[in-house]
Amino acid sequence: MKRIGILTSGGDSQGMNAAVRAIARSAMHAGLEAYGVNYGYKGLVEGDVFKMDSLNDLDGIINRGGTILRSARFPEFAEEETQLKAIEQLKKLGIDALVVIGGDGSYHGAMKLTKHGFNSIGVPGTIDNDIPGTDFTIGFDTAVGVATEALDRIIDTARSHQRIFVVEVMGRGAGDIALWSGISAGADAIVIPEREFDAKEIAAKLTDNKKRGKDYGIVVVAEGVMSAQELKDQIDQYGDFDSRAVTLAHVQRGGMPTAKDRVLASRFGDYAVQLLLEGKGGLAVGIRDNQLVAKDIIDTLENHKHKTDVSLADLNDRIRF
Repeated sequence: MKRIGILTSGGDSQGMNAAVRAIARSAMHAGLEAYGVNYGYKGLVEGDVFKMDSLNDLDGIINRGGTILRSARFPEFAEEETQLKAIEQLKKLGIDALVVIGGDGSYHGAMKLTKHGFNSIGVPGTIDNDIPGTDFTIGFDTAVGVATEALDRIIDTARSHQRIFVVEVMGRGAGDIALWSGISAGADAIVIPEREFDAKEIAAKLTDNKKRGKDYGIVVVAEGVMSAQELKDQIDQYGDFDSRAVTLAHVQRGGMPTAKDRVLASRFGDYAVQLLLEGKGGLAVGIRDNQLVAKDIIDTLENHKHKTDVSLADLNDRIRF
């Protein structure tokens, strides 16, 4: 092996640059060449690839949000003909293996390349924390911190104006961000896709809080359930509330990554290179009980699903009764 390609795809997440940096520098440390692919799978098919320099391309990016390789949606990559064009480009450039940093869609792209016999490794980079085979993904910790800070600020206004705020956070089909930020901010209720909810029960709880002297409240809803406005409208049907709906949206994806995300990304990136040096590929990198793991990417995606820790919702019910 002489050359490793690095690609970021799908939604950006804080810590992607730290992963790019770790992959490239670990490869260079082993005597390999590192090549960056611009604009995800679209750039790969179009041959938008460049040789990375340790100082000019990688210095000072560990603390930057987003991705220096940029990203682009490219649904055409689902077609076999397009996948084969990508492999042609990789072979033409003499790239022996590709490390893909991204979420579910990015992983499926890496899996397709693997099925065609091209050595690919997936590194989990998404704020949603919804990738099977790993406890945490790159960007999740930072996104939770951003959401928690926003909730803390909203609570100040809620308390000042005796209002109920329904706040929508990201997460795609997973409730992890909602759970972690909701518990951290002391939310009165957390609504996630993995657990049924009753708007009438939430309204009753908020009404009971008011009778007990708490005349404000925060309800956190994951985007995979419904919008903040929709949930607000449902809750309003069962109580006399001065309520507002807030959507945090993409603010959760930007900004400097936390130290935890920088270290996690660095560990993932270096581990991916070490696996390739050992002659291993077609893998999905992850972390379980703080130990790095690597599982077959095809088996991971086709036979496993991410499991949100729903017990955290039960915890919030007990400590916010």
